[in-house]
Amino acid sequence: MTEQGNPVRHTNPFAAIDGGLVMDVPAYQAGFDRDHELCTGQMWKLERAQDFYEPDVASWRAMMDGDWERSLALADRMAAPVADYFRHRTPVRRVRVVELPITPYLQWEMHVLALRAKVGSPCRVVPAARVADLEPVPELVIFSTTLMYEVLYDRHGGGRGGRRITGAEVVEPCLDVVQELFAEGEDVLGFHEREVVPLPPPLITDEMRDALPAYAHRTEEFRV
Repeated sequence: MTEQGNPVRHTNPFAAIDGGLVMDVPAYQAGFDRDHELCTGQMWKLERAQDFYEPDVASWRAMMDGDWERSLALADRMAAPVADYFRHRTPVRRVRVVELPITPYLQWEMHVLALRAKVGSPCRVVPAARVADLEPVPELVIFSTTLMYEVLYDRHGGGRGGRRITGAEVVEPCLDVVQELFAEGEDVLGFHEREVVPLPPPLITDEMRDALPAYAHRTEEFRV
């Protein structure tokens, strides 16, 4: 993957995302889980931000502590639980937008996404240049042509809830774009091997750690 190439040209369907039911974190998670239980079709996810906070994941916390070797070892331990999870749930097809140079969070997440891909939840990588005319690109989970969530985050990348959107006139065009980007993207396994595996351990700054007290919960939940 490189940053060169022509952006995907569309009338931007993301600009129509508005309204819907905006929920705080507990309501969002409860509603999302109910919809996920009922989902029988293909799910899709679009991730654009380059930094998130994942305090529920022990591997992420080890990375934030500066222990990269332990972080990778803990990530590897996720393989069996993730495989079991997707035996009972519909796997998601994910589009991951990537900027270069790769952020510490994305360096960590790429290991997790490669692991997930190996157990049946595929991911394709697209460079930020490919979505330049679609900015600002939202974080989306799409259940069907009539149901999706926009996942909402604070300035650090910590979850602050979500927006549940049910209108086909809004959801379907967004799904079309996500499917097109997935078809054009590079498989995460090849990208991970080429661009991520050779990197030195990520540099975690004091500024990144200073935000941690606000995300101190420890549920150890695995989520989509």
